[in-house]
Amino acid sequence: MTDWQNRVHPLDEETRSVGIVKRQHVDFDVPLHLRSGETLERFTLAYETYGTLNHDHSNAILICHALSGDSHVAGYYTDEPDEKPGWWDDAVGPGKMFDTNIFFVICSNVIGGCQGSTGPSSTAPDGKPYALRFPVVTVSDMVQAQRHLLDHLGIEKLFAVGGGSMGGMQALQWAVDYPERVANVLFIASTPRSSTQNIAFNEIGRQAIYADPRWNNGNYYNGQAPAAGLSVARMIGHITYMSEYSLEDKFGRRLQNENKLAYSFDTDFTVESYLKHQGDKFVERFDANTYLYITKALDYYDVSDGYESIYEALRRTKCAFLVVSFSSDWLYTAAQARELVDALETLDRDVQYRHVEASFGHDSFLVEVETMTELVGGYLTKRWNRRSNSE
Repeated sequence: MTDWQNRVHPLDEETRSVGIVKRQHVDFDVPLHLRSGETLERFTLAYETYGTLNHDHSNAILICHALSGDSHVAGYYTDEPDEKPGWWDDAVGPGKMFDTNIFFVICSNVIGGCQGSTGPSSTAPDGKPYALRFPVVTVSDMVQAQRHLLDHLGIEKLFAVGGGSMGGMQALQWAVDYPERVANVLFIASTPRSSTQNIAFNEIGRQAIYADPRWNNGNYYNGQAPAAGLSVARMIGHITYMSEYSLEDKFGRRLQNENKLAYSFDTDFTVESYLKHQGDKFVERFDANTYLYITKALDYYDVSDGYESIYEALRRTKCAFLVVSFSSDWLYTAAQARELVDALETLDRDVQYRHVEASFGHDSFLVEVETMTELVGGYLTKRWNRRSNSE
């Protein structure tokens, strides 16, 4: 371990945090041939690792992030007591869902991202930001780039690959594109293909960005970013991550002022203030063009793309699957998860399906910590013990 991995954060004992971590980068001086037919001649991926890779490199788990995520899935960058941890810190660490006492956990920022990996905000060969000159990427392209990272790390086969939302799509694509390199897939709150409703919500978010005059057809990197448009896009997306119950329970019709209606267009309700806050926070860390590219990758996602049917695509898989859906998730519904499960069962694949009663909507996979630890952590432990006992 390096020195930064040994440092202790003030909350480590209480949270079983992985502690102070560091974002790493690897530059690939090889072409990445994309599904669109275009090519990135070279690219960079940002990534983080947690735990220790064992002697035969058999304990690696790749966590794939969702639309707004990045490589910082767990731990802290500094020892400041008010710093927020990684986006799934509850899930990664000693004794947690992804138990770093057993597993070597990897998370990378996707190609097309804006947190260290090559994307539209990156510098192109001519010294200027790519902006909309950056080629359109797909989930399959994201997975191909991750495959280069695993090669770099000397990992031939993943014990598991998984994630929620877009992370689940990447995990599923791994099983189809590189069947020999995956033992287990964790498909959580996701879909084997984006629905018309999914595409519609993403398009509204993109239109909000297009409508911001500062967007300037993507050429805003030397000026002011289209913060207003990106903020609205985030607000729209955030609503789809919650449920009607969770919104009602958290906010109801409570007033921001707590006294009386303003009878103006000022912020009256606490839910309005909350959404504005979410939008404002998002623009501080995310790039508007990246939002366009990643939502388009989501729209394009269909695991059967390039095959005659979902069955023909999944026929390539050789791994076991854990599929998890949530009752209040109306973004990626249980019916969408069942489409995958039914196809896998028809093909006689090793698949376990768990439908969870939860009230937090799509974000339930992040919020229902104890349930997820029992389901996913328990699944991984059993699979690991079975593998160890068979050796």
